[in-house]
Amino acid sequence: MPGHDRTPLARGASRNVGSVTSNRADVRDFLVTRRAKITPQQAGLTIYGGNRRVPGLRREEVAMLAGVSADYYTRLEKGNLSGVSDTVLEAIAEALQLDEAERLHLLDLARTANTSPARARRRPVPQQVRPGIQFILDGMSDTPAFVRNGRLDILAVNALGRALYSPLFAGPGRPANLARFRFLDPGARDFYPDLDDTARTTVALLRTEAGRDPFNKSLTGLIGELSTRSEEFRTLWAAHDVRLHRSGQKHFRHPAVGILDLMFEAMALEADEGLTLTAYAAEPGTPSHDGLRLLASWGATHQREDDAARPA
Repeated sequence: MPGHDRTPLARGASRNVGSVTSNRADVRDFLVTRRAKITPQQAGLTIYGGNRRVPGLRREEVAMLAGVSADYYTRLEKGNLSGVSDTVLEAIAEALQLDEAERLHLLDLARTANTSPARARRRPVPQQVRPGIQFILDGMSDTPAFVRNGRLDILAVNALGRALYSPLFAGPGRPANLARFRFLDPGARDFYPDLDDTARTTVALLRTEAGRDPFNKSLTGLIGELSTRSEEFRTLWAAHDVRLHRSGQKHFRHPAVGILDLMFEAMALEADEGLTLTAYAAEPGTPSHDGLRLLASWGATHQREDDAARPA
């Protein structure tokens, strides 16, 4: 895009995620952004006057807290994680007060630094789910549920899940992709009441997956597409935030039934590496619980109308 190709962010978005150059830049940017988030007071350090030129910890302060030399930490923060031990990585994670997702991401970045693309174990993430998984989804008739991969493609869904995400499935692209919908489809602004939080979560999940599977060309392509077409995505991608998305609450503004406040559980499918089953539920006795019942009726009606409209 004109006007953006000279920015560091645009250059970072266009790099090959699996290259050594990209990995070093990702390591550097991740450590720098984490260091900027920790103040000396949060780290338990005593500061004696003077002006500080950095918003968070200095490199030498991180080195001291981690028990390594300042020169060694500087080498790591410049992106060179080659040969670094897990013990040192854990010490740095503790010094930077990384949460579980950030600590695992740092370990993933170190693993990539020690693995060439030619020698990488390429994970063949399934693009279709096994019939048994679809049977399980279909049996969850009162629960919206779907199976996705790491790049947020929805690969299988049950009837109530399709009804819930009807604005997503109204688009032409297949497989339906949650990230494309959030950043490229205007309908997402109406569908998600917590628009900013949804954006941050989506980008953090893609950043986490890029750390886990850095040689995945389809993931790299999606990140490049979103970076090119969405300034909002580019800005959030530059933050290097990561997240584990296992349980919590989500809020939807469905065009047919209104606001739905739902709890979710996301479970990795152990027999299908790279796939996650997500299921939603509403607390009994709440308007959202009634809304799910109405949604089921609405979805069934629309399914019958679609079936009747198909050529015999």
